[in-house]
Amino acid sequence: MNDPARAIGGYARRVGLRSTAVIAAVLALLSLVIADLVTGPSGMALHDLNQAFWAGPQGQDRAAAAILWQIRMPQTIMAVLVGASLGLAGLMMQTILANPLASPFTLGFSAAAGFGAAFSILIGSLTPLPQWVQTPVAAFAMTLFATGMVYLVARFKGSQTEILVLAGIAVLFFFQALQSLVQFMASPEVLQQIVFWLFGSLLKASWTSVQVSGAILVLCLPFVLRDAWNLTALRLGDANAASLGLDVDRMRRRSFLLVAALTAGAVSFTGTIGFVGLIAPHVARAVVGEDHRFALPVAAMMGALILVAASVAGKLISPGAVIPVGIITAIAGIPLLLAVLFTLKPSGVR
Repeated sequence: MNDPARAIGGYARRVGLRSTAVIAAVLALLSLVIADLVTGPSGMALHDLNQAFWAGPQGQDRAAAAILWQIRMPQTIMAVLVGASLGLAGLMMQTILANPLASPFTLGFSAAAGFGAAFSILIGSLTPLPQWVQTPVAAFAMTLFATGMVYLVARFKGSQTEILVLAGIAVLFFFQALQSLVQFMASPEVLQQIVFWLFGSLLKASWTSVQVSGAILVLCLPFVLRDAWNLTALRLGDANAASLGLDVDRMRRRSFLLVAALTAGAVSFTGTIGFVGLIAPHVARAVVGEDHRFALPVAAMMGALILVAASVAGKLISPGAVIPVGIITAIAGIPLLLAVLFTLKPSGVR
Protein backbone atom coordinates (compact mmCIF):
# COMPACT_ATOMS: atom_id res chain seq x y z
CA MET A 1 0.00 0.00 0.00
CA ASN A 2 2.86 2.33 0.79
CA ASP A 3 4.87 1.53 -2.34
CA PRO A 4 3.25 4.23 -4.55
CA ALA A 5 3.66 6.84 -1.81
CA ARG A 6 7.28 5.80 -1.29
CA ALA A 7 7.95 5.97 -5.03
CA ILE A 8 6.36 9.43 -5.29
CA GLY A 9 8.38 10.62 -2.30
CA GLY A 10 11.60 9.27 -3.80
CA TYR A 11 10.88 10.97 -7.12
CA ALA A 12 10.13 14.27 -5.35
CA ARG A 13 13.46 14.03 -3.49
CA ARG A 14 15.34 13.38 -6.73
CA VAL A 15 13.66 16.35 -8.39
CA GLY A 16 14.55 18.50 -5.37
CA LEU A 17 18.20 17.44 -5.53
CA ARG A 18 18.35 18.13 -9.26
CA SER A 19 16.76 21.55 -8.79
CA THR A 20 19.36 22.29 -6.11
CA ALA A 21 22.11 21.27 -8.55
CA VAL A 22 20.71 23.67 -11.17
CA ILE A 23 20.67 26.54 -8.63
CA ALA A 24 24.24 25.71 -7.52
CA ALA A 25 25.40 25.77 -11.15
CA VAL A 26 23.78 29.21 -11.64
CA LEU A 27 25.53 30.59 -8.54
CA ALA A 28 28.89 29.14 -9.61
CA LEU A 29 28.47 30.67 -13.07
CA LEU A 30 27.66 34.09 -11.61
CA SER A 31 30.79 33.91 -9.44
CA LEU A 32 32.97 33.08 -12.43
CA VAL A 33 31.37 35.84 -14.51
CA ILE A 34 32.31 38.40 -11.82
CA ALA A 35 35.85 36.96 -11.66
CA ASP A 36 36.16 37.24 -15.46
CA LEU A 37 35.02 40.87 -15.42
CA VAL A 38 37.51 41.76 -12.69
CA THR A 39 40.56 40.07 -14.26
CA GLY A 40 42.36 41.43 -17.28
CA PRO A 41 45.54 43.18 -18.48
CA SER A 42 44.44 46.59 -17.17
CA GLY A 43 43.23 45.34 -13.78
CA MET A 44 40.02 46.47 -12.11
CA ALA A 45 39.09 46.15 -8.43
CA LEU A 46 35.66 44.81 -7.50
CA HIS A 47 34.69 48.25 -6.13
CA ASP A 48 35.65 49.94 -9.41
CA LEU A 49 33.77 47.25 -11.35
CA ASN A 50 30.64 47.89 -9.30
CA GLN A 51 30.84 51.64 -9.87
CA ALA A 52 31.47 51.29 -13.61
CA PHE A 53 28.61 48.82 -13.93
CA TRP A 54 25.99 51.01 -12.27
CA ALA A 55 27.30 54.17 -13.99
CA GLY A 56 26.64 52.55 -17.38
CA PRO A 57 28.47 52.95 -20.69
CA GLN A 58 28.33 56.75 -20.39
CA GLY A 59 29.75 56.92 -16.85
CA GLN A 60 32.04 59.73 -15.71
CA ASP A 61 35.08 57.44 -15.55
CA ARG A 62 35.43 57.03 -19.30
CA ALA A 63 38.39 54.63 -19.07
CA ALA A 64 36.59 52.25 -16.69
CA ALA A 65 33.39 52.46 -18.76
CA ALA A 66 35.26 51.63 -21.97
CA ILE A 67 37.11 48.70 -20.39
CA LEU A 68 33.99 47.19 -18.85
CA TRP A 69 31.28 47.91 -21.42
CA GLN A 70 33.23 47.76 -24.69
CA ILE A 71 35.84 45.08 -23.97
CA ARG A 72 35.21 42.83 -20.98
CA MET A 73 31.41 42.68 -20.91
CA PRO A 74 31.00 41.51 -24.54
CA GLN A 75 33.77 38.92 -24.08
CA THR A 76 32.26 37.53 -20.87
CA ILE A 77 28.71 37.40 -22.22
CA MET A 78 30.01 35.80 -25.41
CA ALA A 79 31.79 33.15 -23.32
CA VAL A 80 28.50 32.37 -21.56
CA LEU A 81 26.53 32.18 -24.82
CA VAL A 82 29.11 30.10 -26.71
CA GLY A 83 29.65 27.74 -23.78
CA ALA A 84 25.90 27.26 -23.31
CA SER A 85 25.37 26.64 -27.03
CA LEU A 86 28.19 24.09 -27.21
CA GLY A 87 27.02 22.37 -24.02
CA LEU A 88 23.48 21.99 -25.36
CA ALA A 89 24.71 20.89 -28.78
CA GLY A 90 27.09 18.36 -27.22
CA LEU A 91 24.41 16.74 -25.07
CA MET A 92 22.01 16.49 -28.01
CA MET A 93 24.74 15.08 -30.25
CA GLN A 94 25.73 12.41 -27.74
CA THR A 95 22.07 11.47 -27.30
CA ILE A 96 21.03 11.23 -30.96
CA LEU A 97 24.24 9.38 -31.93
CA ALA A 98 24.19 7.15 -28.80
CA ASN A 99 27.91 7.87 -28.47
CA PRO A 100 29.38 9.42 -25.28
CA LEU A 101 32.45 10.61 -27.20
CA ALA A 102 30.48 12.62 -29.77
CA SER A 103 30.65 16.42 -29.79
CA PRO A 104 29.16 19.28 -31.85
CA PHE A 105 32.13 18.96 -34.20
CA THR A 106 31.57 15.26 -34.96
CA LEU A 107 29.64 16.09 -38.13
CA GLY A 108 32.26 18.51 -39.49
CA PHE A 109 30.49 21.79 -38.67
CA SER A 110 33.56 23.31 -37.01
CA ALA A 111 35.80 22.42 -39.95
CA ALA A 112 33.27 24.00 -42.32
CA ALA A 113 33.20 27.20 -40.26
CA GLY A 114 37.00 27.23 -40.18
CA PHE A 115 37.19 26.93 -43.97
CA GLY A 116 34.61 29.70 -44.44
CA ALA A 117 36.53 32.04 -42.16
CA ALA A 118 39.91 31.15 -43.70
CA PHE A 119 38.63 31.67 -47.24
CA SER A 120 37.05 34.98 -46.22
CA ILE A 121 40.33 36.21 -44.74
CA LEU A 122 42.19 35.09 -47.87
CA ILE A 123 39.96 37.09 -50.26
CA GLY A 124 39.15 39.88 -47.79
CA SER A 125 40.16 42.79 -50.01
CA LEU A 126 38.12 41.53 -52.98
CA THR A 127 34.71 42.17 -51.38
CA PRO A 128 33.10 45.45 -50.24
CA LEU A 129 32.16 44.08 -46.79
CA PRO A 130 34.42 44.91 -43.83
CA GLN A 131 36.42 41.97 -42.50
CA TRP A 132 34.66 41.87 -39.13
CA VAL A 133 31.36 41.29 -40.95
CA GLN A 134 32.59 39.11 -43.79
CA THR A 135 34.45 36.50 -41.71
CA PRO A 136 31.60 35.42 -39.37
CA VAL A 137 29.09 35.55 -42.24
CA ALA A 138 31.30 33.25 -44.34
CA ALA A 139 31.84 30.90 -41.38
CA PHE A 140 28.10 30.74 -40.71
CA ALA A 141 27.30 30.18 -44.39
CA MET A 142 29.79 27.32 -44.71
CA THR A 143 28.39 25.72 -41.54
CA LEU A 144 24.91 25.80 -43.05
CA PHE A 145 26.29 24.35 -46.28
CA ALA A 146 27.87 21.46 -44.34
CA THR A 147 24.55 21.02 -42.54
CA GLY A 148 22.80 20.70 -45.87
CA MET A 149 25.28 18.08 -47.07
CA VAL A 150 24.81 15.84 -44.02
CA TYR A 151 21.06 16.46 -43.94
CA LEU A 152 20.64 15.33 -47.54
CA VAL A 153 22.48 12.09 -46.77
CA ALA A 154 20.29 11.54 -43.69
CA ARG A 155 17.16 12.38 -45.68
CA PHE A 156 17.78 9.90 -48.50
CA LYS A 157 19.75 7.16 -46.73
CA GLY A 158 18.10 7.21 -43.30
CA SER A 159 19.07 8.79 -39.98
CA GLN A 160 20.78 5.82 -38.37
CA THR A 161 23.72 6.75 -36.17
CA GLU A 162 26.22 4.98 -38.43
CA ILE A 163 25.10 6.92 -41.51
CA LEU A 164 25.19 10.27 -39.69
CA VAL A 165 28.66 9.62 -38.27
CA LEU A 166 30.09 8.45 -41.61
CA ALA A 167 28.57 11.42 -43.47
CA GLY A 168 29.92 13.75 -40.80
CA ILE A 169 33.41 12.25 -41.03
CA ALA A 170 33.37 12.71 -44.81
CA VAL A 171 32.33 16.37 -44.42
CA LEU A 172 34.95 16.85 -41.69
CA PHE A 173 37.86 15.62 -43.79
CA PHE A 174 36.61 17.46 -46.87
CA PHE A 175 36.60 20.85 -45.15
CA GLN A 176 39.84 20.15 -43.29
CA ALA A 177 41.48 19.51 -46.66
CA LEU A 178 40.08 22.80 -47.97
CA GLN A 179 41.38 24.56 -44.85
CA SER A 180 44.86 23.20 -45.53
CA LEU A 181 44.64 24.31 -49.17
CA VAL A 182 43.70 27.87 -48.16
CA GLN A 183 46.54 28.01 -45.64
CA PHE A 184 48.97 26.77 -48.29
CA MET A 185 47.85 29.52 -50.70
CA ALA A 186 47.91 32.33 -48.11
CA SER A 187 50.73 34.81 -47.65
CA PRO A 188 52.56 34.80 -44.28
CA GLU A 189 50.56 37.81 -43.04
CA VAL A 190 47.19 36.32 -44.03
CA LEU A 191 48.23 32.91 -42.69
CA GLN A 192 48.87 34.47 -39.29
CA GLN A 193 45.32 35.89 -39.25
CA ILE A 194 43.85 32.54 -40.27
CA VAL A 195 45.75 30.62 -37.60
CA PHE A 196 44.73 33.12 -34.91
CA TRP A 197 41.06 32.74 -35.88
CA LEU A 198 41.33 28.96 -35.77
CA PHE A 199 42.79 29.12 -32.25
CA GLY A 200 39.38 30.12 -30.88
CA SER A 201 39.40 33.43 -29.03
CA LEU A 202 36.94 35.73 -27.28
CA LEU A 203 38.99 38.82 -28.15
CA LYS A 204 36.93 39.25 -31.33
CA ALA A 205 33.67 39.52 -29.36
CA SER A 206 31.54 42.63 -29.76
CA TRP A 207 27.98 43.62 -28.92
CA THR A 208 26.98 42.70 -32.48
CA SER A 209 28.32 39.15 -32.11
CA VAL A 210 26.66 38.90 -28.69
CA GLN A 211 23.30 39.89 -30.18
CA VAL A 212 23.55 37.43 -33.09
CA SER A 213 24.74 34.47 -30.99
CA GLY A 214 22.22 35.29 -28.27
CA ALA A 215 19.38 35.48 -30.79
CA ILE A 216 20.28 32.07 -32.25
CA LEU A 217 20.44 30.51 -28.78
CA VAL A 218 17.12 32.05 -27.73
CA LEU A 219 15.41 30.92 -30.94
CA CYS A 220 16.70 27.35 -30.56
CA LEU A 221 15.94 26.96 -26.84
CA PRO A 222 12.15 26.41 -27.10
CA PHE A 223 12.64 23.63 -29.66
CA VAL A 224 15.43 22.03 -27.61
CA LEU A 225 13.43 22.08 -24.36
CA ARG A 226 10.31 20.84 -26.15
CA ASP A 227 12.22 17.69 -27.11
CA ALA A 228 13.49 17.01 -23.57
CA TRP A 229 11.20 14.01 -23.06
CA ASN A 230 11.93 12.68 -26.54
CA LEU A 231 15.68 12.87 -25.95
CA THR A 232 15.26 11.06 -22.64
CA ALA A 233 13.26 8.34 -24.41
CA LEU A 234 15.96 8.07 -27.08
CA ARG A 235 18.49 7.15 -24.37
CA LEU A 236 16.52 3.91 -23.90
CA GLY A 237 17.45 2.81 -27.42
CA ASP A 238 15.82 3.18 -30.82
CA ALA A 239 13.49 0.20 -30.42
CA ASN A 240 12.20 1.27 -27.00
CA ALA A 241 11.80 4.89 -28.12
CA ALA A 242 9.86 3.77 -31.20
CA SER A 243 7.61 1.56 -29.04
CA LEU A 244 6.73 4.70 -27.06
CA GLY A 245 5.51 6.36 -30.26
CA LEU A 246 8.61 8.39 -31.09
CA ASP A 247 9.54 8.87 -34.76
CA VAL A 248 13.26 8.25 -34.23
CA ASP A 249 14.48 9.27 -37.71
CA ARG A 250 12.50 12.52 -37.69
CA MET A 251 13.67 13.25 -34.16
CA ARG A 252 17.32 12.78 -35.15
CA ARG A 253 17.01 15.04 -38.18
CA ARG A 254 15.32 17.78 -36.16
CA SER A 255 17.92 17.56 -33.37
CA PHE A 256 20.68 17.54 -35.95
CA LEU A 257 19.44 20.84 -37.42
CA LEU A 258 19.29 22.39 -33.94
CA VAL A 259 22.84 21.22 -33.20
CA ALA A 260 24.00 22.76 -36.48
CA ALA A 261 22.35 26.12 -35.70
CA LEU A 262 23.76 26.22 -32.15
CA THR A 263 27.25 25.28 -33.32
CA ALA A 264 27.19 27.81 -36.18
CA GLY A 265 26.11 30.61 -33.85
CA ALA A 266 28.92 29.71 -31.46
CA VAL A 267 31.93 29.19 -33.73
CA SER A 268 31.19 31.82 -36.38
CA PHE A 269 32.42 34.64 -34.15
CA THR A 270 34.92 32.95 -31.83
CA GLY A 271 36.61 30.32 -33.96
CA THR A 272 37.13 26.66 -33.07
CA ILE A 273 36.71 25.91 -29.36
CA GLY A 274 37.06 22.21 -28.62
CA PHE A 275 36.21 19.88 -25.74
CA VAL A 276 33.47 22.10 -24.25
CA GLY A 277 30.72 20.24 -26.10
CA LEU A 278 32.35 16.92 -25.17
CA ILE A 279 32.93 17.41 -21.44
CA ALA A 280 29.90 19.51 -20.38
CA PRO A 281 27.30 16.78 -21.16
CA HIS A 282 29.19 14.21 -19.08
CA VAL A 283 29.35 16.58 -16.11
CA ALA A 284 25.63 17.32 -16.49
CA ARG A 285 24.69 13.63 -16.56
CA ALA A 286 26.91 12.93 -13.57
CA VAL A 287 25.11 15.66 -11.61
CA VAL A 288 21.46 15.23 -12.59
CA GLY A 289 21.27 11.91 -14.45
CA GLU A 290 19.66 11.13 -17.80
CA ASP A 291 16.47 13.20 -17.36
CA HIS A 292 16.93 15.78 -20.11
CA ARG A 293 14.52 18.21 -18.44
CA PHE A 294 17.40 18.87 -16.04
CA ALA A 295 20.37 17.63 -18.08
CA LEU A 296 19.82 20.17 -20.88
CA PRO A 297 19.94 23.33 -18.69
CA VAL A 298 22.77 21.91 -16.58
CA ALA A 299 24.78 21.02 -19.71
CA ALA A 300 24.30 24.59 -20.96
CA MET A 301 25.48 26.02 -17.64
CA MET A 302 28.42 23.62 -17.43
CA GLY A 303 29.50 24.63 -20.92
CA ALA A 304 29.31 28.28 -19.91
CA LEU A 305 31.20 27.50 -16.68
CA ILE A 306 34.02 25.75 -18.56
CA LEU A 307 34.43 28.54 -21.11
CA VAL A 308 34.28 31.40 -18.58
CA ALA A 309 36.76 29.51 -16.37
CA ALA A 310 39.05 29.11 -19.41
CA SER A 311 38.79 32.86 -20.04
CA VAL A 312 39.77 33.62 -16.44
CA ALA A 313 42.65 31.13 -16.61
CA GLY A 314 43.95 32.64 -19.86
CA LYS A 315 44.03 36.10 -18.28
CA LEU A 316 45.74 34.90 -15.09
CA ILE A 317 48.38 32.79 -16.84
CA SER A 318 49.41 35.55 -19.24
CA PRO A 319 48.12 38.95 -18.06
CA GLY A 320 49.95 40.93 -20.74
CA ALA A 321 48.83 38.84 -23.73
CA VAL A 322 45.63 36.90 -23.10
CA ILE A 323 45.88 33.26 -24.18
CA PRO A 324 43.03 32.25 -26.55
CA VAL A 325 40.39 30.17 -24.78
CA GLY A 326 40.57 27.52 -27.51
CA ILE A 327 44.11 26.68 -26.38
CA ILE A 328 43.09 26.58 -22.70
CA THR A 329 40.10 24.30 -23.32
CA ALA A 330 42.19 21.98 -25.51
CA ILE A 331 44.92 21.62 -22.87
CA ALA A 332 42.47 21.23 -19.98
CA GLY A 333 40.19 19.00 -22.05
CA ILE A 334 42.81 16.27 -22.52
CA PRO A 335 42.88 15.10 -18.85
CA LEU A 336 39.12 15.54 -18.66
CA LEU A 337 38.69 13.38 -21.76
CA LEU A 338 40.93 10.71 -20.26
CA ALA A 339 38.82 10.81 -17.10
CA VAL A 340 35.70 10.28 -19.23
CA LEU A 341 37.31 7.35 -21.05
CA PHE A 342 38.28 5.65 -17.79
CA THR A 343 34.81 6.08 -16.32
CA LEU A 344 32.96 4.74 -19.38
CA LYS A 345 31.64 1.20 -19.28
CA PRO A 346 32.86 -1.14 -22.07
CA SER A 347 29.42 -0.99 -23.69
CA GLY A 348 29.16 2.77 -23.33
CA VAL A 349 30.49 3.57 -26.81
CA ARG A 350 28.58 2.39 -29.85
